[in-house]
Amino acid sequence: MFGFGQMFPEMGRNFSANYRCYSASMLGDREDVERGGKIIMPPSALDQLTRLNIQYPMLFKLTNKKSNRDTHCGVLEFVADEGRIYIPYWMMQNLLLDEGGLVQIENVSLSVATFAKFQPQSVDFLDITNPKAVLENGLRNFACLTTTDVIAIKYNEKIYELCVLETKPGKAVSIIECDMNVEFAAPVGYQEPDYKKMAADKKEAEAEGEPMDADDMMDAAFRAFSGQGNRLDGKLKNTESCPAALDTEMVRRGIPNYNYKKGTITFIRTQKPVNTDNGEVNADFEAFSGQGQSLRKKGRK
Repeated sequence: MFGFGQMFPEMGRNFSANYRCYSASMLGDREDVERGGKIIMPPSALDQLTRLNIQYPMLFKLTNKKSNRDTHCGVLEFVADEGRIYIPYWMMQNLLLDEGGLVQIENVSLSVATFAKFQPQSVDFLDITNPKAVLENGLRNFACLTTTDVIAIKYNEKIYELCVLETKPGKAVSIIECDMNVEFAAPVGYQEPDYKKMAADKKEAEAEGEPMDADDMMDAAFRAFSGQGNRLDGKLKNTESCPAALDTEMVRRGIPNYNYKKGTITFIRTQKPVNTDNGEVNADFEAFSGQGQSLRKKGRK
């Protein structure tokens, strides 16, 4: 009679409506919808929400009654056609919805998240250098998380799917302006390496290969310039390879100097043995130890 309904807003009522659901690709190029967890609703929904005593930020529960599946989301814009909503494709898959399927929406109030555990759906997620930073950047486009949902995050032009295994303090939580601890479960298809088998194979390989003694190490020593050269005219070369006598003086690569003392420098030099007229090796040969001769003879007295 006096119009009290117009003087006072509707108090204590919840928003609840049914809409036809379509993927964000029906709007054109709307990556901001596909890579997040927010939906687009019609302007009439905003008009009705402003007249209700709801709690901000606006969070909604989406329910597919045919499959008894539900999820939670935020709202991005109110520009959809009347009777329709547009949601990310990964959200349609979680709800088992087809294009034009009927979905129920109601506003909800969720607790702030303190913990969440994710399981990547592919081992390719292990190739990311800093997965927590990538996840944190991707979740900026989300308003809430729901346990058992499989969310999609885009990184380096590739889509990574992660299943929400656990959320605290409830099954559905708000992640707007919160400090949340994050854990990752092993990706789907990941196999833990059998370290015991690897250790056993290593021991078996070491047992089959006997350690080399000093003589074998000397035979396997590096010999610089020990090959044979070829002449450009095709004739045989007159030179011979390094004599075997050099083997004992060869510098052996790969063998550490156990007599090394800190602060000292050791110079290892090799010396080619000199053959005498008899063909024997003169081990006492010393370079530049002979006597010189003068070209100018001394004058006679």
